[in-house]
Amino acid sequence: MPTYEFRCRACGSSFDVSRPMADANTPAPCPEGHEDTVKLLTTVGIAGRSNAGAPASGGCCGGGCGCG
Repeated sequence: MPTYEFRCRACGSSFDVSRPMADANTPAPCPEGHEDTVKLLTTVGIAGRSNAGAPASGGCCGGGCGCG
């Protein structure tokens, strides 16, 4: 289940809420009881495997320029 970060406009605290994507834009009350909150835009770093990578040998370009 995704986690969304919210910030309370009344007290300035930030907090996370785990909920289904269908409820992503539903307002979330502050843990201190305030209702005026806003969902923050967050970026997620995704690490994965890529087929394009550094050459196995031969320096920076695979050896075509004589650098390696």
